[in-house]
Amino acid sequence: MADDGLIDWLAEELAPLGTLSHRAMMGGRTLYLDGTVFAILDDGELWLKADAMSDAIWDEAGCPRFTYQMGEGRSGSMNYRRAPAETYDDGEALREWAKLALEAGLRGPVKKKASKA
Repeated sequence: MADDGLIDWLAEELAPLGTLSHRAMMGGRTLYLDGTVFAILDDGELWLKADAMSDAIWDEAGCPRFTYQMGEGRSGSMNYRRAPAETYDDGEALREWAKLALEAGLRGPVKKKASKA
């Protein structure tokens, strides 16, 4: 998969924040730091988690919201923002934006595990 090199670089640069893991998701990948969702990769682009508390920061930086086509001319969006361009070549900038995304992930609802019958 083309994102493997990017994931390796992200894991190295984000190591001070935690352990990076990922799983396949609808043609892309969901990224986790120490088990908390903080980003997605789609077509080689990094999208970082946002929420109501951080939206103004993302807006000020000009980071658009992740949108996708749902079919029948409809589109949807998810609360992820395109990573600023500097995050792809500046590890310090990446870590700062990733911290913001991780905070949003930590504020999000905790998913309950399915109970075994």
